[in-house]
Amino acid sequence: MKDFVFAWEAAGFFFIVIFGCLLHFAFDWLNRLPIIGIFSPVNESVWEHLKLGFWSVVIFAFIEYPFLKSFANNFIIAKAAGILVLQLFIIGFFYTYTAILGTHLLFLDILSYVIGALLCQVISYHLLLAPAQSHSLNMLSAAFLLLHALILVLFTFYPPKLPIFQDGNTKSYGISSAKAESVGPNFPPACWLERTK
Repeated sequence: MKDFVFAWEAAGFFFIVIFGCLLHFAFDWLNRLPIIGIFSPVNESVWEHLKLGFWSVVIFAFIEYPFLKSFANNFIIAKAAGILVLQLFIIGFFYTYTAILGTHLLFLDILSYVIGALLCQVISYHLLLAPAQSHSLNMLSAAFLLLHALILVLFTFYPPKLPIFQDGNTKSYGISSAKAESVGPNFPPACWLERTK
């Protein structure tokens, strides 16, 4: 059973990295449709790039659940905890190293997403094999996932005027940044490549 769960979580790591890469460019590739902006970054703010990990984990969770539901415990808890660790690591890593260096470096941004994805799956793996947790913790985890999804959608269109939501290129916020300027490689995820016109 451990090997089966491990194989799925290892596959999930690669899915999160690769699918996150595709999501990063999806908004531009699909003519900047607002509905695509729900899942793909609409600007180069730190916040917008949290969509990459969140939706990659959620989509893979739907793929793997039918195969793991009979073998693993705490599925919702595992995914919620993994996402939380991934998001916090990316934010913490970015602001720590940019505070020290005074700028962002592409390879460190890539590295932060890859390490965050790895931590996410390690946490998920251990929780899936842990003893079953309480119903209340499962409900709390489900509420976290739902609230996180709703906030990602809401702040795409109505972002708070805080630094984490600001596009580093246009200095604007939310989907309005996408209308002002093409999305550039300010805070890209794994597989981030320099954009071509």
